[in-house]
Amino acid sequence: MRLTPPRRYWLTGASNGIGAALAEEILKSGGHLAVSARSLAPLKVLSLRYPGQVLVVAGDLTNSQTVREIGEQIARDWGSLDTVILNAGTCEYVDSKRLDTSIIEHVVRTNLLASSYCIEAALPLLRSGTAPHLVGLASSVTYLPLPRAEAYGGAKAGMRYLFESLRIDLAPEGIEVTVVNPGGVETVLSAKNDCPTPLTWPAGKAAQHVFHEIRNRPLEIALPGMLMAALWPLSKMPERTKLAIGKRMVRSGPPIMDQL
Repeated sequence: MRLTPPRRYWLTGASNGIGAALAEEILKSGGHLAVSARSLAPLKVLSLRYPGQVLVVAGDLTNSQTVREIGEQIARDWGSLDTVILNAGTCEYVDSKRLDTSIIEHVVRTNLLASSYCIEAALPLLRSGTAPHLVGLASSVTYLPLPRAEAYGGAKAGMRYLFESLRIDLAPEGIEVTVVNPGGVETVLSAKNDCPTPLTWPAGKAAQHVFHEIRNRPLEIALPGMLMAALWPLSKMPERTKLAIGKRMVRSGPPIMDQL
């Protein structure tokens, strides 16, 4: 009897949060996993816990040369990839009173440009893989502008558009694309949020849901679903209404009215 070879994954941002929990789900399923993150130590621990299943490819994904070298290492060791999950990212809030464009540049580089570097490295490997699948973690913030999220929201909106356009262009090659839009998930990044997020999920629960859903290859995975259902109608409201909602979320005093 001919055995089906284990599916080969590349997961970025695998050292903590949803990424670390996703790594566990993939490895428990028997998959082989290339893991990337800036922090090497958690990846080495993972490789010791799952001997023979983990390929450690740590590095700074905002460096395009580093990402090319990671792609070359995966190609040497495995030759191909079946699923790529781009999860690495960061969040920093903007203070409009002291606007610092270096924050926007850093967040865009970490979320959007790093993803594009990884896609460039991954596509040749996916083309050689089995039933290739490209997955990107964007954010529910792309549904509704939120206060102080100019950098994060802008980067994630760009990332979402990048993946959705790629879905069209890669379809003739049989490479499927899924966008994941997490909402309230308990992670290191979400702990920095200014406002409480309703319907928050633990990272483990979110990872279980994402891993289960990506096997069905949907165009989009929104989680938690009830939060997304609440945000989607808000995104369709008039700009005046969304501005009023945003002001309330800042939790500041009443607006100053112009004098006639």
